[in-house]
Amino acid sequence: MYKRQLTVSDSTPGPEDLLAAAEGGLAFDGLSLERAADGAYVLETPDAERAELEAEELRAALDSRPRYVSNWRYWDAIGGEGTARRAFLRWCERAPIAEATVDHRTLEDGSLEVPARYDALADGLEREWGELLITVELDGGEGERVYELRHVDDADRARGELEVRDDPREARELATYDEDGRYRPLKTAPSLRSGWILPDLTGRELVEGVDFFYPATIANWYRELRGELDVDHWTETAPRQTGIYDVIDELPREAVDWMAEACCVDSQCLRRREWEYDDGDALAPEGGEGPFPCREPCSLVIAAARQWTILESEDERTYELELTTSEFNQLSELIDAVADGRTDEIREADVGDGANRYRARYLRAKRFDEDGGLEAVEREN
Repeated sequence: MYKRQLTVSDSTPGPEDLLAAAEGGLAFDGLSLERAADGAYVLETPDAERAELEAEELRAALDSRPRYVSNWRYWDAIGGEGTARRAFLRWCERAPIAEATVDHRTLEDGSLEVPARYDALADGLEREWGELLITVELDGGEGERVYELRHVDDADRARGELEVRDDPREARELATYDEDGRYRPLKTAPSLRSGWILPDLTGRELVEGVDFFYPATIANWYRELRGELDVDHWTETAPRQTGIYDVIDELPREAVDWMAEACCVDSQCLRRREWEYDDGDALAPEGGEGPFPCREPCSLVIAAARQWTILESEDERTYELELTTSEFNQLSELIDAVADGRTDEIREADVGDGANRYRARYLRAKRFDEDGGLEAVEREN
């Protein structure tokens, strides 16, 4: 099978580059190499330490530790030290991330040292990023990596069963519509369609593809990893809205809780909400379990908040309507089914379900008036 090489051979560091790096001292993923004042080299790995090595002895010693050498060569060629791209690629293969300064849920499964990591990479190491399944494996004997992207639901499907996409920029089109062809206004909604694969990617292409699927998630994950995530809470975000959205700062405090429960949970969005009502004033709903954070209310929440602000400005009224106990319970079942997006799962034959289409049509035929609304009497409060 053809796989694109991840590094340009003319620029791939060789043994002489490693020796040159030792002049200033090198310590990377368990490989330590430096040159002493007398010109001899000191080489150390977790399994052995040798001192006072001449250049030829060092070359022989490095040849006996090919995994440590190829690991250094690969990451030296990748470059980008201190960037979100590099940190994400290291997370993908469970390599230590030196710049991580805070405890982080994506690091809880622990990092792998070079020997264990290479064993895992030989079989293909998998990571999940929202609804994306990332696989990284070794490509050839020089420690180069090759990456693959597919939907988590397609984890066990053969490549031949999936639609092969060759360009990571095609992720933009794949993320635009759901399985039923409906537009996805929220890219982090758990509605990404399956049935495709982006194989044989370089590290740069992998990051590009993930950014098209889930914009800014890698960057915000990295900021959070470094303890630098800037969070804008509701009381900071709402007042700065303008135009038709300048009313949302009037949304009552309890309504912001209801809004977060409606929009900002795992079933609706894969981002983990880190913003609250205000600093020190947490919202009641949990923020979710996603690997990447949400640092401020998104545009979809802002748009919905405008509508809820208008609705919450209305005075409450009391209505009296006649329903049987079963019909009252059916209204609850209908609301639940619509809110959870289950209406398409309820078959015509499931007449025992209150959200069944025929049950709903029967209730409408019985309880709606000629103007198409519920027959009810408004009472004065």
